[in-house]
Amino acid sequence: MLRWIIIGILTIALVGVAVWGYQEHQEKNAILIQAENNYQRSFHNLTYYVDLLHDKLGTVLAMNSPRSLSPQLTEIWRITSEAHTEVGQLPLTLLPFNKTEEFLSNIGNFSYRTAIRGLDEDPLTEDEMKTLEKLYEQSGEIKRELRKVQYMVLENNLRWMDVQLALVTEDQQQDNTIIDGFKTVEKNVKGYTEGMANTALNGVMEEPEEQNVQLPGKKIDEDQLREKIHQMMQVNEGTEVKITETGEGSDIGLYTVSFDQDGEHAYMDFTQKGGYLVTMILNREVKEPQISLYQGMQKAKAFLRELGYTDMDAYNSVQYQNVALYNFAYTKDNIRFYPDTIEVKVAMDNGEVIGVSARDYLIHHKDRHISDPELSADEARKEVNPNVEIQEENLAVIENDLGKEVLCYEFLGTLGNDTYRIFINAGDGFEERVERLKQTEIDFGAAS
Repeated sequence: MLRWIIIGILTIALVGVAVWGYQEHQEKNAILIQAENNYQRSFHNLTYYVDLLHDKLGTVLAMNSPRSLSPQLTEIWRITSEAHTEVGQLPLTLLPFNKTEEFLSNIGNFSYRTAIRGLDEDPLTEDEMKTLEKLYEQSGEIKRELRKVQYMVLENNLRWMDVQLALVTEDQQQDNTIIDGFKTVEKNVKGYTEGMANTALNGVMEEPEEQNVQLPGKKIDEDQLREKIHQMMQVNEGTEVKITETGEGSDIGLYTVSFDQDGEHAYMDFTQKGGYLVTMILNREVKEPQISLYQGMQKAKAFLRELGYTDMDAYNSVQYQNVALYNFAYTKDNIRFYPDTIEVKVAMDNGEVIGVSARDYLIHHKDRHISDPELSADEARKEVNPNVEIQEENLAVIENDLGKEVLCYEFLGTLGNDTYRIFINAGDGFEERVERLKQTEIDFGAAS
């Protein structure tokens, strides 16, 4: 009797394991099928968008009216954004595909910047037309290569899950049709971008700003920096301060500094020339807040002043639990210069500065000649949505969508329960930018 009971129990257990295994297998298959469907959808969408991109570029080349060109260029920007998104959905993280992504981004940037600049007054140049012709030709090559891959996928019923497996198994990479096709696309794009020197696209493809950064002051050595750190951070005599040189090949040579003291770990970057603090991170446990948001801002401002960053105006403050984040902009003659900004983190338990990012300030800060605004504040105010209730106004310099600095009237106003920062060009009244502030920024700003 006992024997049959044991056999029955084992049989039930075996059936249970089989059912569980079958369910697990079915769930796994369902997940794999869903992933495969998503990959297939993204790939075919990518091929469609590249087709459409090629057609739109051809259409632009055939156009003559600036009024028609701007919407088409804007559409090209939208298409490249969609194509870029689909590339990000494919399992290509282990396959170098950055040149193709860069190509799509550059077409988008070029078309967007060209579309918004006002082609009636500033039409396409001869160099820009040549660039569009080359973009049209190159997009056609990418289109043909992707079509070849698409044909092979459909003809041979290829699976993207096999691509994912091949990418993590090096010895299989050379035998995968899809991978080979994408490598061909990448190779062609790389050859194209390397041959695009001295074209209208070249300015878009280069990294801006950080080139030719000029910092005042002389180069400091490690001993001078060590002394500065001891004064700034009140480092104990017995604490080991590690300093290494970094930034090889960059116009901004850096010293990287790190040390541990009293359970805190500090990491900082200083410029070799002038010894300016670029970044600082101080890791420690921050306890319950003991100071107000306004008091924290005063601590942050004093810290910047001690470092030599003067004339900094706090324009934004947010508190995240026990830490406050402040944004400062350089201010001169009552004009805020938003390219010259510094972020400061303050621990709200004792007011200690635990984070600094001054990179934007160091890259952009320079002497500027600012002409008087052509519009009055009242004239600029008329360009703001009449439903916005304006609370504050002042002059500010921002970088517009073309990467150029422009003088604007800055209006801070409310619409419903939201607060907005609106920038109106002080020369022609164009609405350069509208920023919606986070609710926490509004609350804490009111508290301070």
